[in-house]
Amino acid sequence: MKLIIRWVINAIVLLATAQVVQGLEISGWYAAFVTALVLGLVNAVIRPIVLFLTLPINILTLGLFTFVINALMFWFVGSIVKGFDVVGFGPAFIGALVMSVVSVIVGWMLKNDEK
Repeated sequence: MKLIIRWVINAIVLLATAQVVQGLEISGWYAAFVTALVLGLVNAVIRPIVLFLTLPINILTLGLFTFVINALMFWFVGSIVKGFDVVGFGPAFIGALVMSVVSVIVGWMLKNDEK
């Protein structure tokens, strides 16, 4: 149940982020749900591999390169999903940052709900 709640919240946040950030475009609810699903899968499968391969750069930048990796994953999903367009690295960076912050907040709220 919590997985579905996260999925719906991420889709809503994607729609809201696309309204605020110039350079992000989502064609509708269906594209938002598909994008949230693909983004979750990419973050679960591809992102750990990329983080491992870029570990030396990440150590040198004290972890700040992780923001760049998140933006690249966001941009990558924009190239895969039809109806979700990311114009450049700047909108991808801002979109990934917003999604990361919301994901942390939602995870914290759902974890506190268990107690």
